[in-house]
Amino acid sequence: MLLTIVAFAAAIGLLIAVHEYGHYRMAVACGVKVLRFAVGFGPPLLRWQPRGSPTEFVLGAFPLGGYVRMLDEREAPVPPGERHLAFGRQPLRSRVAITLAGPVANLLLAALLYSIVNWNGVEQPRALLASPVAGSVAQAAGLRGGELVERGALGAQEWIAVRSFEDLRWLLMRGALEGENVRLDVQSAQGNGHRELLLDMSGIDSRQVNARMFREIGILGPWTRPVLGQILPQGAAERAGLRRGDVVLKVGSTEVVDGQQLRELIRHSVRGAGPWSQTWRIERAGQVLTLPVQPDVVRESGGSAESSIGRIGAEVGALSEFVTVQYGLLEGAWAGLVKTWDVSALTLRMMGRMVIGEASLKNLSGPLTIADYAGRSADMGLTPYLIFLALISVSLGVLNLLPLPVLDGGHLMYYLWEAVTGKGVSDAWMERLHRGGAVFLLLLMSVALFNDVTRIFFG
Repeated sequence: MLLTIVAFAAAIGLLIAVHEYGHYRMAVACGVKVLRFAVGFGPPLLRWQPRGSPTEFVLGAFPLGGYVRMLDEREAPVPPGERHLAFGRQPLRSRVAITLAGPVANLLLAALLYSIVNWNGVEQPRALLASPVAGSVAQAAGLRGGELVERGALGAQEWIAVRSFEDLRWLLMRGALEGENVRLDVQSAQGNGHRELLLDMSGIDSRQVNARMFREIGILGPWTRPVLGQILPQGAAERAGLRRGDVVLKVGSTEVVDGQQLRELIRHSVRGAGPWSQTWRIERAGQVLTLPVQPDVVRESGGSAESSIGRIGAEVGALSEFVTVQYGLLEGAWAGLVKTWDVSALTLRMMGRMVIGEASLKNLSGPLTIADYAGRSADMGLTPYLIFLALISVSLGVLNLLPLPVLDGGHLMYYLWEAVTGKGVSDAWMERLHRGGAVFLLLLMSVALFNDVTRIFFG
């Protein structure tokens, strides 16, 4: 819990500080007098003003927001001798640049973080495919398991290298959300030739990005040996006499080739609402044994329906093969920029689909989910935490560019109106728009918080 709180506070504090610093530096560069630079709300923990600087820097107790207060005639009277330093007196291009600088700073931070991860290198599962889910898009495309994915592409776009399973998963998610078919260039399981396959994503239900969507695609994880790991006390595996390290060769009459196939066989080992006992053939310490195994039956929710699935109370599948994904200096920086662009575009597209009802509002996440992911990523190490920071930084940058009056994007819409009509939005209209935007943003935050509570406490 302490790690989650610290990781969340550090993440939010850093991202907000970078956002506000973007506004601050651009304001100073444009000749605007900045009165206060604040990160966090509530009682000030730190307050200081550098010698010779007009700006007071404040660090609040709760790092859930921040602001840059500039000299502005709309907020307080400005002495005649300082009017040229006021924000409202600056040319339109300067006000646009100051407003844009905050979101741009977040996007540049994300690109830097992705670049650092690329330069340092990260251990990721190899893009060696497990057996596809029965009846899935992957199975229909001709995948059987054991293939190595070397390249991929969306629709008619150019091929890109698939360095790891994470690259493949990102490509599949983009294809599902963008409604684009995915082309894969795979090496056969025997390693004696290449095939080009087409995954038809047109029938994928992408309203929610979750495990159900990837089950429809049919690629759930990388290839693993069908070996058992930790055996849980009083579970079906323990009752059947299964042990850690057992290699499963056969379930009933079905030959088992990898861990994913074994998980699917266990999952579907039910008849109606009851368990289906089958004979397992296993290899243990060089000996081949046969044991009757009767899985436990559990209820699984999926959308509006529930189904009965089998569980044996054991880890199924060995660790996958890992590769080190690392880039050179320029290649890593370019890959960081491309990743930032792709995540930004996908985020905007997802938001647009939620607005028109093509994607579920359940995809919205709030502070509880962010805090939970912050703690988990920090616990896994520096690299996962940096990837988490980059993702949230992109989200913060894109969110602030939305045309809502209370956000930076709303102010940019005001400036667009001014550029077209030659006059600014009236104070009365600005007040109405701000109230409407605040209500809309509050509703979005309420939905996100409801999703957080449902996801964390009710599964």
